[in-house]
Amino acid sequence: MTPAPLKVWLRGVVDYAGLFPPASLSMSAAVAEYAEHRAGGFAWMLGRFIVPAARLDEFESAASGVMPTQAQLSWALSALLGSDMEEDIERAEAFNERHRDARDGAIMVDTVELKANTAREIARASELLDRRFDTYMELPVADDPAMLIAAIAGTRAKAKIRTGGVTREAFPPAAQVVRFIARCLEHRVTFKATAGLHHPWCDTYPLTYAVDAPTGPMFGFLNVLIATAALRAGWPVADATRTLEERDRAAFVVSADGAHWRGRHLDAAALIAARESLATFGSCSFRDPVSGLQESAFL
Repeated sequence: MTPAPLKVWLRGVVDYAGLFPPASLSMSAAVAEYAEHRAGGFAWMLGRFIVPAARLDEFESAASGVMPTQAQLSWALSALLGSDMEEDIERAEAFNERHRDARDGAIMVDTVELKANTAREIARASELLDRRFDTYMELPVADDPAMLIAAIAGTRAKAKIRTGGVTREAFPPAAQVVRFIARCLEHRVTFKATAGLHHPWCDTYPLTYAVDAPTGPMFGFLNVLIATAALRAGWPVADATRTLEERDRAAFVVSADGAHWRGRHLDAAALIAARESLATFGSCSFRDPVSGLQESAFL
């Protein structure tokens, strides 16, 4: 049985990014996977389908035979905006207009994601989007992102951090991830994390799905949850960083009353409240998060 606070946090939390590395599926294969998961027993964990705005027409064609036609079964998409933001916004709005009637496919772009490296870029994107979509802005974190997160706090947008990739160098140090989370909490900015979060627990894993793939340390999405909850609860940054880096799964106990880690306790309310900060995470696989939770006896 899934512990109640964990089930609340996991609901709709996995944004499916099968088009992107290391899965790198074709559009038709990614859409088929998403449709299969939507019809499966763990659909309650599944969030949005991630697609570049420039490929929305391609998505529409690939999904024509499987997209739902009932509003209660609708799919939500998150469109990645490229360098021509205005054109991509128009693409997303035109896509939504074509699907305004559920009989034409109950599917909608309700979220967009983009990269922002400066406060000026954040302001411009916010002005262009003007409440049209839920918005996540991916920020660089090698340097302290405090000013960028403060700029996002002055908009209706949310923040985004890239937590990995297909090379060891793509994974930021735990201290940078924790600093990003702490800044978001300071400014009450909701965030999402993406890349390298296929597994519940931090450990060394293959970085791609190739038979001879190199291995490297990867963060676990449950470690990110617990680190976020710990910071919200006022734990020292050093302790939150240790929970993010913790590889000993036996050091954690997650149950109906919350999470225990090396003699410290986060109650159920703290885990549930962490969802207000960590809204979602992106993964190119939905099977890996599910199988990892099953192996941990959470599903």
